[in-house]
Amino acid sequence: MGEADGTEEARVTLRGSAELADALPYLLGFFPDDSVVLVGLHGERGRFGSRARLGIPTDRSQWPYVSDQLAGALVSLGAERGSRPEGIIAYLCREPAQGENGRDVMERLRPLAQRLRIACGALDVPVLDALCISNGRFWSYCCPDDRCCPATGTPLTPPGTSVMAAAAAYAGIQVRGSLREMESRLTARTGPRAVAQTSALDAVAHRLVPRMLQEGTAACVRAETLVHAQELIRRFREDPPTGSRRARDACDDALLTDSEAARLIVGLQDRIARDRAAEWMEGLDAEPALRLWQALSRRCVGGYTEYAVAPLSLAGWVAWATGDQPSARVALGRALTFDPECLFAQLLHSGINQGLDPETLRRCLREEQAERAARADTAPVGKVALASDSNSVPVVVDGPAQASEARPEVARSGEAGRDVGPERPAVTDGFGGSGRPGGSGRCGGADRPGGPRGGTRPPSRTRTGRTGRRTSRNGDRSRP
Repeated sequence: MGEADGTEEARVTLRGSAELADALPYLLGFFPDDSVVLVGLHGERGRFGSRARLGIPTDRSQWPYVSDQLAGALVSLGAERGSRPEGIIAYLCREPAQGENGRDVMERLRPLAQRLRIACGALDVPVLDALCISNGRFWSYCCPDDRCCPATGTPLTPPGTSVMAAAAAYAGIQVRGSLREMESRLTARTGPRAVAQTSALDAVAHRLVPRMLQEGTAACVRAETLVHAQELIRRFREDPPTGSRRARDACDDALLTDSEAARLIVGLQDRIARDRAAEWMEGLDAEPALRLWQALSRRCVGGYTEYAVAPLSLAGWVAWATGDQPSARVALGRALTFDPECLFAQLLHSGINQGLDPETLRRCLREEQAERAARADTAPVGKVALASDSNSVPVVVDGPAQASEARPEVARSGEAGRDVGPERPAVTDGFGGSGRPGGSGRCGGADRPGGPRGGTRPPSRTRTGRTGRRTSRNGDRSRP
């Protein structure tokens, strides 16, 4: 029914619902728990192409809207790439709740499958098959033949034994477990460890945020943040983990004290520091940097949950830059869940979806590094170059020797991801007219970094309007 993407030598033809169900984790790079997935088939021979995934809404009233949006997004994506899909395969993946079995899940999701078929048909793209995968079995909503698609479901092929698994191994395609497992590697701590980490974040924010808000000290804080990050990357590089994913994450967690993690988490709320940290993206620095950003995302606990946007965005960028698109999508998706307006994460996520080459952005970051190095060579020793706003010429002010060594001068504005796409959005870095550090606070915005009041941690924020300021609300949005 379809052909897997790849070269002529690695091409595989899939026939029937069983092989289509088995192919899903290899198409995405992971098994999509609790998700609806649409896969476009292109050309006369039904080559797999554009894909779209979304979590299944718990509110059934949202199913029509979600179906229309998902179908429209898939067809539009294919059209933008010059190949409108000729057909679509739909997957509904959900595990049974307590007291349910796989067939119950299949029947409960049947209205969603029907709504997806209607939405795709309205765009003149038929759904050739719609599969429900649950509890190790699959059902087809389109096949009425009980001989191949019995009412009790058909067992999935054991992992690693199918033709698709062999072709994926030959092509070097890895399946990184389930979506739930991938997200758990980026989920905040809970329990007593979270309490200790929250105390460390409170202490660091109380000490650091006032300095980040002062024009005379913000550049020094930024330089200290980058030096600290570089030291931790060196530590991670010198102590590579082994074992399972969980064991490797535990080893990485052991390399960071609560205070070290807190110092870097708060420091990365400065947008310029975060953009400079994105330059650890290749060579010997890439792998330890990725591990560090993942470890930091697990330390953004309690009221600091939204502080994970910076390390999650960095983790997504490094994963994309090193060729791991599935991990990049998961990290950037979580970042955008916490802050849908984060421009850095938006541009990176858009770049992946559009099939862009990350080398374009890597080249831009290398050029910025070279330009800063050239400017640093002309600045007096023991000085720090600053820019009063996004359009100003850098001026030299007195600064500590360690700040000069870290080269925190700012001469160009914008997000690290600004070259993803045909246009560069206007983003102001450096100090704005209000005297606030434009690099601090939320990604892509100029909000102040949340600091403690009276020794308490900064509460989570929620929007008051589409473009309005954020207001505080209590609560912990971290997952258990």
